[in-house]
Amino acid sequence: MMRNDQLLTVPEILEQLGGVSRRTFYRWRELGHAPNCIKLPNGELRLWRSELMVWLETLREAA
Repeated sequence: MMRNDQLLTVPEILEQLGGVSRRTFYRWRELGHAPNCIKLPNGELRLWRSELMVWLETLREAA
C-alpha cells in the first residue's frame, strides 16, 4: 500500500508532542496510552505522522 505519509522517529514524535520527554513517552507505551508504533527489526520505533494526528484527535474528544 502506498502512502503519502512520513514515518516519524521517536525524537520527531517527541517534538510533535511539544517536547514530551523520551521517558514519559516510553512510560505512556508501558501503560498503553501511547499511539501504536511500528517496531523495526533493529528495535527502533517509527510512527506514521497521520496515525499520530488521529491519536491526538482521540485525546481531544476524550477531554
